[in-house]
Amino acid sequence: MTFARDAALLSERLGALDADLDELPPRPERTESQQEQATTLLERGRAAREGFLDHHLGAVYDALTDGATRTLRAAELTYAAAELVPGLTPTRERIAAERRHPQKDKEGREVDQGIFLSRVLDDARTGYHLMHAMAQPRREALDLLDHFRETGRVDLGTCRLERDGTVGHLTIAHHKYLNAEDDESTAAMETATDLVLLDERIEVGVLRGDEARHPRYAGRRVFDTGVNLTRLYHGEVSLIEFFVERELGLITKWYRGHSLGAGEVSIVERRHEKPWIAAVDTFAIGGGCQFLLVMDRVVARSGAYVNLPARREGFLPGCGNMRLPRFVGEKVARQGIFFNRDIDVDSPEGRLIVDDLAADEAGMQAAIDDAVDALTATGSVGVNANRTQMRVGVEPLETFRHYMANLAVGQARCMYSPAIIRNLELAWDPKRRGGVK
Repeated sequence: MTFARDAALLSERLGALDADLDELPPRPERTESQQEQATTLLERGRAAREGFLDHHLGAVYDALTDGATRTLRAAELTYAAAELVPGLTPTRERIAAERRHPQKDKEGREVDQGIFLSRVLDDARTGYHLMHAMAQPRREALDLLDHFRETGRVDLGTCRLERDGTVGHLTIAHHKYLNAEDDESTAAMETATDLVLLDERIEVGVLRGDEARHPRYAGRRVFDTGVNLTRLYHGEVSLIEFFVERELGLITKWYRGHSLGAGEVSIVERRHEKPWIAAVDTFAIGGGCQFLLVMDRVVARSGAYVNLPARREGFLPGCGNMRLPRFVGEKVARQGIFFNRDIDVDSPEGRLIVDDLAADEAGMQAAIDDAVDALTATGSVGVNANRTQMRVGVEPLETFRHYMANLAVGQARCMYSPAIIRNLELAWDPKRRGGVK
């Protein structure tokens, strides 16, 4: 059994299955029987990929990363795999073509990406190295670093970052979609987060929503409204660049900082990290709630609420299933995830997520300032050492790796399940499909 021979056989097999699939009408025009044929062909291809990776995952990863000496982000790795072994994962061009269709009319090629990334994360050696790669600064941040050091400000379109003394203020400003999350906004926030971590003058980051321009919330700060359902409906929210890289990149950098070393398997975390504060003025919906679960201090305005309505939306709420029960207990977490329960920040359960309540803007700012003072008064060494030890106790890297190995493929299948398509059609007003969520 050789890698080269098996790779050639796999590509030949997948090419034949694709040829059969291409003989069927486009998905919107298929009969029920034709769609069943398409599903069978796709699943045969997925089984073939799984069998190949059973034997050759290590060889594929080493070929793509020069023996784990080169770091590739999840998307870069997956698209490179498509070139190394044609058919193993979809090409960038194929995914781009899929994104031109609404979610309900896509073939579901991203499931093949999820299978590949799940296998990479499932293996300790490759999984640790990929997590290390994802916790490196983005190239965009390195390109902006000198400018930010000089000016203390950068506007990334959907968010902006401003340095004020030792504080890096990251403001979510995705106004077109009421601070909903998508590929674009996630990449921008990760770049800003990298700059906070890289700028030596910043000791703590503060995450807050900008004043909204939407008429319903004019003059009020909105934190986060979850995944961008408008773009998801139109097939423009990615499995990797959004759902996977958001967890392995953006949120990991808030929780764990940048990864040092070479990405070897180790129970010892080697990180460059900084504490973070979140301020919620109105609500933290879905992904916004997930953000709060990795923050060192959460300040909220009385009357705000948080929720994690994963069942209603039809997909996995990132790492919320793993983290929310640590805060409010498994029973309340199930009520939130399965039964769409809103958690008022003033309630006993809300106070398990939120540290400080404020009645007005002055109170919000005072609470933020107090938290900054507490986190910087004794220097960064002790604060960050304690962050690490708390994290190692409740969510070691091995636990995170296991969770993400399951999420990569589970999320992919959720994205193309009949349930999410039905939910998008029923819950979303067609009259608003071109604009604000």
